[in-house]
Amino acid sequence: MSDTQQYAIDRFSPASRIAAVAALVLIIALACGPWWAGRADMRLLSELFLYMALASLWNLLAGYAGLVSVGQQAFVGFGGYCLFAMTMFFGIPPLMAIPVAGVAGALISIPVAFLIFRLRGAYFAIGTWVIAEVFRLSAAQISALGGGSGTSLPVTIVKSIASSRALREAASYWMALAILVVVLAIVCLLLRSRRGLALTAIRDNELASQSLGIDIWRAKFFVYVLTGGLTAAVGALIFLQKLRISPDAAFSVNDWTAFVIFIVVIGGIGTIEGPIVGTIIFFLLRETLADLGALYLMILGLVAIVIMLRAPKGIWGFVRQKTDLDLFALSRRVVTRKKHQSSHANEDNKGEPHEPQTT
Repeated sequence: MSDTQQYAIDRFSPASRIAAVAALVLIIALACGPWWAGRADMRLLSELFLYMALASLWNLLAGYAGLVSVGQQAFVGFGGYCLFAMTMFFGIPPLMAIPVAGVAGALISIPVAFLIFRLRGAYFAIGTWVIAEVFRLSAAQISALGGGSGTSLPVTIVKSIASSRALREAASYWMALAILVVVLAIVCLLLRSRRGLALTAIRDNELASQSLGIDIWRAKFFVYVLTGGLTAAVGALIFLQKLRISPDAAFSVNDWTAFVIFIVVIGGIGTIEGPIVGTIIFFLLRETLADLGALYLMILGLVAIVIMLRAPKGIWGFVRQKTDLDLFALSRRVVTRKKHQSSHANEDNKGEPHEPQTT
């Protein structure tokens, strides 16, 4: 008797191919930003790139691993303080200090993960916030870095980045763009790997994925350490651009977590496109409504409520539901192939070729 075997193969849709070409053209155009954009525009784009990177990392953590953290500002601030400490005390060049801060963030996230992974659900979320507060209070005790009032990066270190102000701003802009590209590339490669299949299964149904033999704890631990390290690297770059750091600014829950959660929720959690769309919408709202003061925050809350009621999966989730559009080729389709007949049948029909069939 014949039997069948199923294979999962990547689905590269025409839309994903067009999106890949468009993304490459866009990256090249953005890389030329110092030649066509003004200083204010470059600063705005740099901030947009960094928020997009933070949102993509939080989406990987919460949207795929199911780890809803409200304390990612811990790693943003930790990365910033690592950069200041390494450049001021150990003489490490600022550009080299950024990846070192990322490695330090990954290392510090290991004991943190062992501690807070004992918690579940809302307790986990509260635990991450408590950890961030511990980081903030600890940073305020470091008198060499200004204690509670913070400190500024020495002029000699700032000038070591580049010889002129224009070159320094261009270098900061290019670093922000580069770290966004690296984050998106890592997220895409991870989700296209076998580990990414496990994360997708955990996102869809954690209980079912566990019954299929997926080590949920190990998968979540890996994602937490990865996002911790990359978030610390992004935080280092954020405060390299600001040139000043303080505990309240470095570990601000509003700036580095609340706004990031807003971006992911309105864009579409559990998708790569969602944080990108959400960041663009957030910056459009911010640049349009920022002069309204407290009313601006109320409007942001109203926008989030309306989107959650009308499109629970976010704007991109709503678009994908209506159009089945995927800009990143992460989905797979199943192909069923007929296997060769049994060995007894092959002996009876020896000499007659058999070709596998695809349906």
